[in-house]
Amino acid sequence: MSAVVDVALPVFAIMLAGFLAGRFRILGEASSEALNAFVYWFALPPILFLSTATVPLSDVFNWPFIWTFSIGMLAVAGPSMLIAKFLFPNSFAGLTLHGLTTVFANTGYMGIPLFIAAFGPDGTLPAVIATTINSVLIIGLAVLFVEMGQGSGRSPVRVFGGAIRAVVTGPLFIAPVAGILWSWSGLDLPVALANFAALMGAASGPCALFAMGLFLVGKPLSAGATEVGWMVAAKLFVQPLLTWWLAVAVFDLGSEMTRGVVLMAALPTGALSFVIAQKYGIFVQRSSAAILISTVLSVVTVSALLAWFGTN
Repeated sequence: MSAVVDVALPVFAIMLAGFLAGRFRILGEASSEALNAFVYWFALPPILFLSTATVPLSDVFNWPFIWTFSIGMLAVAGPSMLIAKFLFPNSFAGLTLHGLTTVFANTGYMGIPLFIAAFGPDGTLPAVIATTINSVLIIGLAVLFVEMGQGSGRSPVRVFGGAIRAVVTGPLFIAPVAGILWSWSGLDLPVALANFAALMGAASGPCALFAMGLFLVGKPLSAGATEVGWMVAAKLFVQPLLTWWLAVAVFDLGSEMTRGVVLMAALPTGALSFVIAQKYGIFVQRSSAAILISTVLSVVTVSALLAWFGTN
């Protein structure tokens, strides 16, 4: 359990620091929006670029792993959105954020540090691959659907075209794709560029988590408790179970990669879902509550998985 506590406790502590800053009126809610904009436009893109530019493409494109992790997410997100349509009515954009919050794992801020603590620096490949999938595929789809959901009143072709344009011109899509292209080129990354990306990227996690804690001031966690509870249960139990079945019964990943993909799927909801929710002003409170609760509970669930994989 210590490996998970060592990673989850700082995540929770940064959120708590943001909450206290708002509770004692050191910073206001406008600061949460400003921090979130900084993360979205300036801090996250450099680290997404760096994480893909410095990894050989032959390592990133492990297709059995990619299919297992991606299908595991999409196969949970789709039914969850369908259930939410009837039980927790919302706009299409809101339902998209419901699906994103349900399956978007904290692979970057928790996954990579956790794998370093548990398996050493050489054992982080599953977290790097999962972070790349999240950045390119899942965030791209989420932004696409949210943009389409906000395009009411226009022709479907124009809505879809505008949504595609918003995705491919967005910083969270351009940055990892640029990193993949750099890796493909075989060029060495200049030290100054790598240092810039690392310094800017290091601010993304703390700022996003701090902004989330700041946003929660005065917002009751009981609001939407049933929906939040469903999302957390799907994230921490349904998604890793389905991913394990895919890894073993469908794609036959082998013990090490099975361990990696299941642990990635079992991580709590990532802060980037809050970043997207606040950017569009949709589903913000429930997203932040799900992140907080799933992070706390993951200390037990992820620790149990680590113990299980360590003895099997």
